Amino acid sequence: MQASWGIVTAISGPARTFRGGLLDEYVQTETTPYPGFSGGPLVNTEGEVLGLNTSGLTRGSALTIPVKGAWRIADALAKHGSVKRGYLGVRTQPVEIPESARQALKREQGHGLLVTWLEEGGPAAKGSLFVGDILVAVSGQPVGDPDDLFSALNSDTVGKSVAVEVLRGGRPETVSVTVGERK
Repeated sequence: MQASWGIVTAISGPARTFRGGLLDEYVQTETTPYPGFSGGPLVNTEGEVLGLNTSGLTRGSALTIPVKGAWRIADALAKHGSVKRGYLGVRTQPVEIPESARQALKREQGHGLLVTWLEEGGPAAKGSLFVGDILVAVSGQPVGDPDDLFSALNSDTVGKSVAVEVLRGGRPETVSVTVGERK
């Protein structure tokens, strides 16, 4: 058995995996990842497990999945046999939100997602989203880039109606969209 000593250098997320998945959150450490460490625990000086180490999700770096995320994944696997991911059926492009629209939103948010395409009959189309809308939040969680949207559409949202905040013609509106399941 081997152990490595180091420090936590970042707690961040979301991050894309090399297979196209998304880690909602991760911990990065300055440690030596010995062969076989993947799947082992990251433990603090009090012996508490902080997360599970992995080297197979991103190329060239070892990360730790925080314990709360690992339990959430384990729970989804136990209940459903897989981890569900939601989708809206849109293609988007990050855009800057003009100052006047920021004031209308009543919050500081520099970017949103311009809807450039809607899947015919998809969740967004059924939920009254339109090409040209700028997505600014899902369930109260601001979205400024595609990873934010991906993260907001977690397994808890699949099949549920969520509030989607948009800028439509520069004015804030909220529509309800029932989130689909990504296949």
